[in-house]
Amino acid sequence: MIELKIELMKNVLTLTLLICAIAFTGDVIAQDFSGMDKSPMDMASYPSDYKISDKAVRVIYSRPQLKGRAVADLAPAGKVWRTGANEAAEITFYKGATIGGKKIDAGTYSLFTIPGEGKWTVILNKNLNQWGSYFYQDSSDVVRVQAKASEGDDSLEAFSMTFKEVDGGVHLVMGWGTDRVAVPITFVM
Repeated sequence: MIELKIELMKNVLTLTLLICAIAFTGDVIAQDFSGMDKSPMDMASYPSDYKISDKAVRVIYSRPQLKGRAVADLAPAGKVWRTGANEAAEITFYKGATIGGKKIDAGTYSLFTIPGEGKWTVILNKNLNQWGSYFYQDSSDVVRVQAKASEGDDSLEAFSMTFKEVDGGVHLVMGWGTDRVAVPITFVM
């Protein structure tokens, strides 16, 4: 009889612990998650082949949409732009490189641009984790280069970046609407 009572107490204790575990787990599982970002984050890298793990450069940025607006209204000429949406874009060079003919060390930099007629100023800045360009400080610039701007045939609804292999290096190509900007990059071997 005592053995039966002990067994019954073990079962009650086990059941109580199980109920408590489920109750506390419910609080952990019932977390609130934010909805989809209106300007989703994206990444471009070179080489872009996912089978190649030895990357030379990678850029992480958010992709704003035009939604009937003009590029010039969202990225005004002559003003520092975060080069995307939300946080300032960040570019990581995994090896030394030259960008627009200017040498830079391997590392991660914030990427800002100043749109202009026929050319954009491309800025690498040492301050990371910046929201937009609100706290941008030109005293923290590592390099500023001019990049050729042109018009594309197709209009891109979402701001986009990609790397295009060219003789002697790559171009970081940025596009939005019909605007295209090509930033020449070569890598130090």
